[in-house]
Amino acid sequence: MNGLQETLERYKEDFDLFETPDEKFEYIFDLGKRHTMLPEEEKNDATFIEGCASPAWLVGECRDGKLILRGEGTSEMAKGMLTLLLDIFSDRSPEEILSFDPAELNKLGIVEHLSPVRQQSMEAFLKKVYDYAKRCKEGKL
Repeated sequence: MNGLQETLERYKEDFDLFETPDEKFEYIFDLGKRHTMLPEEEKNDATFIEGCASPAWLVGECRDGKLILRGEGTSEMAKGMLTLLLDIFSDRSPEEILSFDPAELNKLGIVEHLSPVRQQSMEAFLKKVYDYAKRCKEGKL
């Protein structure tokens, strides 16, 4: 199985194929077509991503020493970004997530094209991922 860095590198190679921000956003929207839905009972205050531009939820589960993440977004952009970020961060050890520098995501060549509100949304998502990873590592998830 690929590690977090390998998955990030694979996406970077994909994004490098596109010349304009619009083409990169189209790719994100295409990723959103693989987006999954959460059961209604999992969409609650505890899983709600505070600070997202559009309503989004993230569920974290610690299973066999790995953090398993599932999420749902409501806008096309949120669906695509969630699909991308879940692919990068889910099914990883808490240590791998916690040692990852989120600035590495800038290598994708898309973050700088996000509006400030969308950048805040991504930061809110990452904050929740790191919180789940810490809780998983401490055995509290």
